[in-house]
Amino acid sequence: MRIPAHSVCTAIRDDIVSGVFERGSRLTEEQLARRYGVSRVPVREALRTLESEGFVTTRRHAGACVAEPTEREAADLLEIRMLLEPMGAARAAQRRTDAHLKVLRGLVRLGQERARRGQGEDLRSLGGWFHETLAQASGSPALIALLTQLRHKIAWMYAVEQPAKPMESWAEHGAIVDAVARGDVERARALTALHTERATAAHRLRRPERVRTSQHPVNTASVQH
Repeated sequence: MRIPAHSVCTAIRDDIVSGVFERGSRLTEEQLARRYGVSRVPVREALRTLESEGFVTTRRHAGACVAEPTEREAADLLEIRMLLEPMGAARAAQRRTDAHLKVLRGLVRLGQERARRGQGEDLRSLGGWFHETLAQASGSPALIALLTQLRHKIAWMYAVEQPAKPMESWAEHGAIVDAVARGDVERARALTALHTERATAAHRLRRPERVRTSQHPVNTASVQH
């Protein structure tokens, strides 16, 4: 069975974001094919995609390497997100479906419950799912793709401190959902802009370091296509 390049791409990207592959380190097709249990063809395609996303760069005489973004480039990502997240919420107020609202409200309920219990790690995951669903509700494939790529890059470059008052953060999530449900475009935009600005203050630039983790090979029955 030929493993799709997007599955290989996801595996390599995850390993870059988690620090398995250090910034500036070489990425050879042979090494990656062996690591993920695939042929070199999907690896080659994946590297091209990751280069277009900014995770990989090609150097003369060295080939593909993990990119080494500057602090300015990292700061730009947060600024871009502060522009795009409110746009996504505004679009969601116009285009969301009942299914989107159901998921968003369920995530807010869970977030508020976990915040009361002080379950910080759960809150991190729930927050990610909330913003991913809000982006999906925008109904804009281009915007969804940009926000998804931003989330990956920001997770790669920044560590995020937990909110000092998580209940307030989830109250902001709830207010955004209420505005989206009412179709109030400008309020959804304004609330998301304020929320994103506050969240940005909790980001701390990561210093490159190696994180040794072991990912499952791509070529397994557990891969979701």
